[in-house]
Amino acid sequence: RLAEERAQLLQQTRDLAFANYKTFIRGAECTERIHRLFGDVEASLGRLLDRLPSFQQSCRNFVQEAEEISSNRRMNTLTLNRHTEILEILEIPQLMDTCVRNSYYEEALELAAYVHRLERKYSTIPVIQGIVNEVRQSMQLMLSQMIQQLRTNVQLPACLRVIGYLRRMDVFTEAELRVKFLQARDAWLRSILTAIPSDDPYFHITKTIEACRVHLFDIITQYRAIFSDEDPLLPPAVGEHTVNEGAIFHGWVLQKVSQFLQVLEADLCRGIGGRLDSLLGQCMYFGLSFSRVGADFRGQLAPVFQRVAITTFQKAIQEAVEKFQDEMNSYTLISAPAILGSSNVPAPMPATQPGTLQPPMVLLDFPPLACFLNSILVAFNDLRLCCPVALAQNVTDTLEDALAKVTKIILAFHRAEEAAFSSGEQELFIQFCTVFLEDLFPYLNRCLQVLFPPAQIAQTLGIPPAQLSKYGNLGHVNVDMVQELLAFILPKRETVFSLDQGPVPELMAPAPELPAEEPSLEPPAAACPESEAAEME
Repeated sequence: RLAEERAQLLQQTRDLAFANYKTFIRGAECTERIHRLFGDVEASLGRLLDRLPSFQQSCRNFVQEAEEISSNRRMNTLTLNRHTEILEILEIPQLMDTCVRNSYYEEALELAAYVHRLERKYSTIPVIQGIVNEVRQSMQLMLSQMIQQLRTNVQLPACLRVIGYLRRMDVFTEAELRVKFLQARDAWLRSILTAIPSDDPYFHITKTIEACRVHLFDIITQYRAIFSDEDPLLPPAVGEHTVNEGAIFHGWVLQKVSQFLQVLEADLCRGIGGRLDSLLGQCMYFGLSFSRVGADFRGQLAPVFQRVAITTFQKAIQEAVEKFQDEMNSYTLISAPAILGSSNVPAPMPATQPGTLQPPMVLLDFPPLACFLNSILVAFNDLRLCCPVALAQNVTDTLEDALAKVTKIILAFHRAEEAAFSSGEQELFIQFCTVFLEDLFPYLNRCLQVLFPPAQIAQTLGIPPAQLSKYGNLGHVNVDMVQELLAFILPKRETVFSLDQGPVPELMAPAPELPAEEPSLEPPAAACPESEAAEME
């Protein structure tokens, strides 16, 4: 039974296969195509898998570029919306330069403050950093312009504005600002002083005095109006270095006064003629005006004028001695009628009244002595214009040295000519020495006592006038040394002239000042060469 069923099923299968063989063939063909298609799909999928990483990267790049484009678009949109504000920021350097070059310093400082705030907020932005650098360059130009403005003839209101701008710039400390101000104003003052012609010493020093008096006073007034020398209200912190700001100004004033005194002494040494009194008055007025600002330097003027006065006097006395030497080299003892008439008995001369300065007329008989006295009187008249009591000793010593040299010249003349002297010439030479000792010396002492009154010297020393002789030859020359040198020539006399004996009351007669010009002696034309007469006029 099972075999039959098996055979039956096998037959049915055969019939089914025979009946449907076409279907089975088409199914096999379809299966083959499907298998082939699946192979193609598998190959395509393999290729797709190979290309997916690059596609994925391309997609990522696309997304990134899209994001960048979107960001740039947003930035461009924002820039477009803020175009005006951005343009204003970018134009700040140009606007700053325009303000500085046109002296709109207030606006320039406001721009600088705005840029400073931008720098603190956006210091990492290159554009902002570039703007900051350009603004700093303009600020440096502005600083140079303001410092240069202080180097001109700027008035106090402008000085106040400039210093206010410099303080707002905050580039200097207070001490540095004071130094910069004084340096700039000093440069302007030096330019004015340098422009003064220096050919004529008197013109140069008078213009220098005027310029210093006016402009220095203005600078000091400006400084005191701008800066305060008061002590700070709060004490400095521990370890903090403090600067004495007041000393800066006082040191500068002392430097200016010292420089003025140097210029004054240099011009005085170059020679200003007989205008020393006028110059002294101008300098004293200059010092008096500075006393109102606490810089009175009149006390420092005295040594300068003393040195110049004594130097000028010594030079004039030296020239007088040299001129006397030249006169004696060509001098011949001539028996003029006036001299012959007085060779044995001196002609009576008009008595000199006490306190007068009439030169002894007997000197006209001896041209060298007359010319020498004329030169001394010229020196005295120049000294009289500026004759401080402090020069009494120096003037006396200078005059004594000159008289000692003159005495030696006379002795040299005697040694050279003694062998050839006749009796008349010997008598004339004795008269020459007598006049030199007994007329010239007393007259010079009277002149000295008019220049330096003994009462004034005693008052200066704080002693009674009677004790003045204890302090040496103050205001009178000592005749003793010359008298000793000429003792072997002069005849013996019972009384010999001495300053302390005889005419002391006359020599000490009060005389407040010399006449406008000392009388000069002019020897007769027959006794003095024409060249000598021209020198004495």
